[in-house]
Amino acid sequence: MNWEEVYTHAKQWVKEAGETIRLSFDKTLNIQTKTNRNDLVTNMDKEIEQFFIKKIREVYPGHHILGEEGFGDEFKTLEGVVWLIDPIDGTMNFIHQQRNFAISLGVYENGIGKVGLIYDVVHDELYHAKRGDGAFLNDKPIPPLKEAKVEDSIIALNATWVMENHRIDHHLMIPLVRAARGTRSYGTAALEMVFVATGRVDAYLSMRLSPWDVAAGAIIVEELGGVVTNLRGEKLDFLSKDSLFTAKPGLHQIILKDYLKNGKW
Repeated sequence: MNWEEVYTHAKQWVKEAGETIRLSFDKTLNIQTKTNRNDLVTNMDKEIEQFFIKKIREVYPGHHILGEEGFGDEFKTLEGVVWLIDPIDGTMNFIHQQRNFAISLGVYENGIGKVGLIYDVVHDELYHAKRGDGAFLNDKPIPPLKEAKVEDSIIALNATWVMENHRIDHHLMIPLVRAARGTRSYGTAALEMVFVATGRVDAYLSMRLSPWDVAAGAIIVEELGGVVTNLRGEKLDFLSKDSLFTAKPGLHQIILKDYLKNGKW
């Protein structure tokens, strides 16, 4: 597999998709709900996913596709080359704010991340990485991550963990929130992961995300020395919904050991 070619195509397609989204800002969106009234999808989510599928099918007909809106393939393993696509991560932000959303695109081979791209469309910031070659923000290399202490850290987490059912030990998060310098919530896993990658936040935790939410971000963070697991400290499998915990090196181990180890996640 020529991964440099895949990388080049992916960057080109993501930029094209971003331009399509920007041109939609002054148009009326067709908004629908999925699992509940807050689980939203627009015609633009669907159009962008179908755009990527068309491009991938034309150039790489033997590759598999897992997309949030369900236009890709159905499969139970990550064997072969798999593209994991979230056409608009942060759809609610896209609808309400026209900002704080991103395109997320990860390419895996036999379960190993090879290419990851996250495009902050509004700010024209493309975060991207090819395995073994470092990570970049547009054309500028992102420096490797350095260790951090909990008391000096800003931690991104979604306040909805407060509403999780009794089987989730969300109360264990309270000491962590108190110990940290501050918390943030942006409503888009893709951007929160690249904020870890760039040091804008030091860690990000979420109770439940889908593979397409985290596939690209995991490649970028790990390329910079960051750690990506679930809240149990286990490696992600990118085939099922799971919790997410990504952080700077050192900080990940401290939080896992001192705050999360006894939780039911």
